[in-house]
Amino acid sequence: MTATLETSRPGETGPAERTTAADSAPRRPSLSPSRAADFKSCPLLYRFRTIDRLPEKKSRAAVRGTLVHTVLEKLYDLPPAERTVAAAQTLVAPAWDELREEPGVAELFEATDGEQPAEADGLEAWLESAGQLVETYFRLEDPTRIQPQGREELVEVTLPDGLLLRGYVDRLDVAPTGALRVVDYKTGGMPREAFEGKALFQMKFYALVLWRTRGVVAAQLKLLYLKDGDALTYAPDEAELLRFERTLQAIWAAIERAVATGDFRANKSRLCSWCDHQALCPAFGGTPPPFPTEAAAAAGWRTTLPLAVTSD
Repeated sequence: MTATLETSRPGETGPAERTTAADSAPRRPSLSPSRAADFKSCPLLYRFRTIDRLPEKKSRAAVRGTLVHTVLEKLYDLPPAERTVAAAQTLVAPAWDELREEPGVAELFEATDGEQPAEADGLEAWLESAGQLVETYFRLEDPTRIQPQGREELVEVTLPDGLLLRGYVDRLDVAPTGALRVVDYKTGGMPREAFEGKALFQMKFYALVLWRTRGVVAAQLKLLYLKDGDALTYAPDEAELLRFERTLQAIWAAIERAVATGDFRANKSRLCSWCDHQALCPAFGGTPPPFPTEAAAAAGWRTTLPLAVTSD
């Protein structure tokens, strides 16, 4: 299937989908942190996003997350001494000029019928909020003292059982000793302690892939929450990553069973408030479209469902 892409829901907690030239090439089915989270929260949502590939509306929060990630990525293109708050703020406007050319982005700030044409005011406040998030970053780290080895880097590995894991790391730091630090930027607020495990799921995913590809367990997993200026750090160990690997394999086995039978159940929760697919969801009185058997088979999925028969 086509490559799984990093997304977040609700959008302000991470970047919007990211693609590269490699992503447009045919690939076999794979698992990313976001798609694993989709299946855990609602198997039907996983199907709509990954198998049916139904379109979803962009949101200002999601696009702001993409903008902030872009600025922080480009910040490290500058020489260390020039990585200042002022320099980072100058990167916001050109990054927005590029981002607004993407389909569905500019229209987020267009006036709808019956509204006053307040695009300029709304956009100005929105850009200012993005700039504030960028400024908050400097309270958490000193970029003049950091030289990343990787930014927005695709990491992937095929496990011995054939499961392909893929994901994008916001930033990868390597110390002179060889110690790894995995950093992820979040434009939302830090979760309560009870939900920290869910937040670290993505980071353990990256740590597992890096361990399997480099033979080194990351010394630190670091989540930077730019909304409130907090950081969450964690140090995994080999035993934990082995357990996490088995968790991913169990998730993947459940996904394969669902694809084989076409049985993706809806799971109603508070996350439904952000879902674009309520009209097609049985939990809200909707009816899902027929399972796209041909598309699934063409993408490399194994299914026991019969292919549709068409007549000339």
